Amino acid sequence: MTRPRARAALANAEDRSPTRILSSQGPLADHVEGFSARPEQQEMAEIVAETIEARGVLLCEAGTGTGKTFAYLVPSLLSGRKVIISTGTRALQDQLFYRDLPLVQRALAIPVDAALLKGRGNYLCRYRLGRNAAHGHGDRLAAQLAHVSAWAGRTTSGDVGELGLPDESPLYPFITSTSDNCLGQGCPEVQGCHVVRARREAQAAEVVVVNHHLLLADLTLREEGFAELLPGADAVIVDEAHQLPEVAQLFFSTSLGSRQLLELARDTVAAERDEAGELEGLRRAAVALEQATGDFAHALGATHRRAIWSEFAEQPRVGDAHTTLSQALADLATALEDGACRGDALKHCRRRAQGLSERLAAVTGAGGEADGLCWFESHERGFTLTSTPAHIGEAFTSRLRAGDCAWVFTSATLAVGNDFSYFQGRLPLANAGTARWESPYDYARQALLYLPEMILAPNRPGYTEAVMAASLPVLLASRGRAFLLFTSHRALAEAARWLAPRWSLPLLVQGEAPRTELLRRFRTGQDSVLLGTQSFWEGVDVRGEALSLVVIDKLPFAAPEDPLTKAQIQRIERDGRNPFLEYQVPEAVIALKQGVGRLIRGPEERGVLMLCDPRIHTRSYGQMFLTALPPMRRTSELSDVQSFFASGGPILTQAMSPRPS
Repeated sequence: MTRPRARAALANAEDRSPTRILSSQGPLADHVEGFSARPEQQEMAEIVAETIEARGVLLCEAGTGTGKTFAYLVPSLLSGRKVIISTGTRALQDQLFYRDLPLVQRALAIPVDAALLKGRGNYLCRYRLGRNAAHGHGDRLAAQLAHVSAWAGRTTSGDVGELGLPDESPLYPFITSTSDNCLGQGCPEVQGCHVVRARREAQAAEVVVVNHHLLLADLTLREEGFAELLPGADAVIVDEAHQLPEVAQLFFSTSLGSRQLLELARDTVAAERDEAGELEGLRRAAVALEQATGDFAHALGATHRRAIWSEFAEQPRVGDAHTTLSQALADLATALEDGACRGDALKHCRRRAQGLSERLAAVTGAGGEADGLCWFESHERGFTLTSTPAHIGEAFTSRLRAGDCAWVFTSATLAVGNDFSYFQGRLPLANAGTARWESPYDYARQALLYLPEMILAPNRPGYTEAVMAASLPVLLASRGRAFLLFTSHRALAEAARWLAPRWSLPLLVQGEAPRTELLRRFRTGQDSVLLGTQSFWEGVDVRGEALSLVVIDKLPFAAPEDPLTKAQIQRIERDGRNPFLEYQVPEAVIALKQGVGRLIRGPEERGVLMLCDPRIHTRSYGQMFLTALPPMRRTSELSDVQSFFASGGPILTQAMSPRPS
């Protein structure tokens, strides 16, 4: 699908090759403040252009600072073809659509019809808002719904991100829909539906920005009744592609959460009130489901836990609560049989009750667990039960239309060393072309790797305290300005307790405020220290002197007791292979590269990476982690770190040595 206007515009232009455009004399240099030509970026752009033209499949790793976004946007727009770009998060979607894409479009002077498409949970549902606003829900919720109603009359996109709600806001179920409770074409508000409008615009657009979950949804057509995007696409660019295997694993799973059950109970009561007056037993059945859901959550425990379902199902308290929940859901489905003829909302509730009953059986193994894993996650707000397939590769690659459409998978962390085989095996993409570029930043000048001598092994009591004791003089030398990244919430909490009485400058701890708020305080504060776990290891961009030190407590191996990790280990062992070297080490290497990527975000930035885990020296696999890091100078002497921060430039003593080749 070629854009005639774009082709015509380019026909009369001088050399518009990606290399020319991304050169110091190209149009990007005139539109981007501080732009500098990077050979790595130019090479990547040329290979992406070739892949799009040949409708091939490419895996490419571009180190921090390569400028991979421009490297795929430029050839995508020059191609004149329909391109879908998939990112890992909503924040990256917004950045790409509202900042990067318009900038490149202006520089190239190419008219492009672009669309931003998010999941349905990001769009206002006018039907649910209207129904919930019409009935009392308490003064606070009523006031919030009134505020949303006022905004609903102004918004054109319906993107609830405009409201600035925190991710954990309890308001979402009252103003957005899910695939379960959406009335589809039978909704009285379908003509003004923001989801329908957004998908219609995406279908007609030349460049569409989606996220990985939506990309997978389009591959599988899980949500019926809406047009596909991919059949009309000439190229798909998957940014932050290292996240795709995990997203795919969860996407191809079947899940049931307490939120879905509670929404069904509430929606049943509302539908009965609106369409049936009062049906004998229906309200009672809905209340019973709500009670059974709460009892089941209580039986699993309010603390955060992920575990294999079969390991807990035989516990009497859990087993009894599960039986009660199954019966309550079945009873509600039966009670809804009589009310389904009273109106569309009750009819839809009946279908939902039947579907959720079948799903409950599937996620607890009642339908058999041979082809996957049933597991659960509990937390203070409820629970999620999930059945995950053992293999995702065939489900994904069978839908990769490589013969009809170009695919480009890119990230700063796809390879282990120079080897892409781990990522290729997870999807799998064995026949894809590969390319890799190191970061253009001068890590030997800009950064220092500090490997303190740690006596305790990471699994010994007192290890986190030892990490913090070793970190404190480094924090003093850096004047804060630090991320302390931990591999577990337990270590994070212990470190925060240890550091709080010993640190007088701002201390920001994950969980004490929303992630976005913590990052805002860190960027705008003075000499702050931020303590975080997994969500701060990637996707965080702090530029300038605000972040000059990254401390990592351990090599980020996944917890072996995690149900998904355990299932992968068992699967590889059944095949007679080594799960540690084939799965656990590569996963940890990629995760470490993500954490290290937080440190240097610009050509003039400087910083220290402090990696505390003694296994980097004592275990044979430690060298795999060292060689995967950027080519920094390294030391085990605290005095070198202090000199580095005191000097404003790298002070290298005889104790330091370069990374081996």
